[in-house]
Amino acid sequence: MRILGIDPGTNIIGWGIIEKLENKKIIPIAYSSIIIGKKNSFGEKLEIIFDNLNKIVSVYKPNIAAVEELFFVNNIKTGISVSHARGVILLALKKMNIETFEYKPLEIKQAVAGYGRADKKQVQAMVKNILKLSEVPKPDDTADALAVALCHESSMKLKKILLKK
Repeated sequence: MRILGIDPGTNIIGWGIIEKLENKKIIPIAYSSIIIGKKNSFGEKLEIIFDNLNKIVSVYKPNIAAVEELFFVNNIKTGISVSHARGVILLALKKMNIETFEYKPLEIKQAVAGYGRADKKQVQAMVKNILKLSEVPKPDDTADALAVALCHESSMKLKKILLKK
């Protein structure tokens, strides 16, 4: 089972793919970020997101995707821009027939760090430890995307346990 995790944004979109092996071991397959120039028009940014996501899916062939839900308090303008990017991401995944799940930041932190109010560094350290990486992936958006994928894996495991009862 390959899971694509995505941390949406308008200038940087983190992505990471993990695989759960038959022995239940979880390994990282690939991870990086889509870096978009700030000088691109907004329409160009959305096109870059769509095109890059198509390439990532065609190369790594994930079975499922997990996308972080939007959480913003201070800057509504930024929130609206990221919402547009999320829409493009969700549409691209739908067009590629990738079943997609969405998780709130609190759920991701809880699943990865064991505490819903964990700070960014705690979550990143857990991503590094769980996936046995030599260092925390950079930029932060990449580590966040791997956390989203790990959250979905944890959620699937919990659902299986609950369904057995």
